[in-house]
Amino acid sequence: MIRQSAGWALLTRGLTSALGITAALAVATPAWAALDVVTTTEDLAALVREVGGDRVKVQALARGYQDPHFVEPKPSFIMKLHGADLLVVVGRELEAGWLPALARQSRNGRILPGGDRHLDASLTAEILDVPTGPITRAMGDVHPLGNPHYWLDPANGRRVADAIRVAMTSIDSESADYFRARYDDFDRRLADAEARWDARLAAHRGDRIVTYHRSWSNLCKRFGLEVIGYVEPRPGIPPSPGHVLDLIRAIEREKVEVIVVEPYFDLKTPRKIADQSGATLLILLPSVGGEKDVTDYISLFDYNVEKLAAALEHERVQ
Repeated sequence: MIRQSAGWALLTRGLTSALGITAALAVATPAWAALDVVTTTEDLAALVREVGGDRVKVQALARGYQDPHFVEPKPSFIMKLHGADLLVVVGRELEAGWLPALARQSRNGRILPGGDRHLDASLTAEILDVPTGPITRAMGDVHPLGNPHYWLDPANGRRVADAIRVAMTSIDSESADYFRARYDDFDRRLADAEARWDARLAAHRGDRIVTYHRSWSNLCKRFGLEVIGYVEPRPGIPPSPGHVLDLIRAIEREKVEVIVVEPYFDLKTPRKIADQSGATLLILLPSVGGEKDVTDYISLFDYNVEKLAAALEHERVQ
């Protein structure tokens, strides 16, 4: 009994000591409660991950292979929005057809426009194609606040990432240094990648291309490409036979090498134009997640720049 009591006392002292060490470690190492961030697109989610690391849990509503203008509202989106600490949107009315009703139904007033947990990423970006003068339905699905595909310029990605850093720091000030360090690391890696992309496309500055939709204005401006026409005669308007013929003639006249199409558009008409004009039909990705290997913001540009350079050089595009 004495031997057993001594053993029990020794075990008790050991457990007490271990518990004391565990408690001390718990005090020394804060248990971070990850911010629950909801974004409307995978591109914004990718930038949240770059800045937030393991101190965020981020969910995108639209998938990278979807047209973000037209997203099917789901009841699960309402629950995600209800629990969100921060909502990050593309803005410029890109989500106007599907997000507002979901956000209102979420009963999370802080994520509504004007709320302190709502971030319109477009407010920090360079916006192109802002229409001037009266806008009518005859002009097609024109965005009156400008082109919302601004993330396809890496300089805008950098601006948006910093805006995300500021927004998350306002919610979790204790993580300010962590968010700043991660943003600085992303900034350095993005700058290195930009030098690589510039070198890859340097020989093609001034090259002319045709695109299906006006998704690529920011990317083309950034890399010095000229868009001479669109498969859509006006945004959201299907091409007529007359427009197709005019576009084929313009491609031949301007010696256009490439027709760029997003993966979610019907390829029948673009393929016909390519076949009859001799141009290369090229599918590029407007968003992270458009292909399974394109999992972050930098890899999106790695993919598109390489595909574009190869097509302009008449190489075989896989």
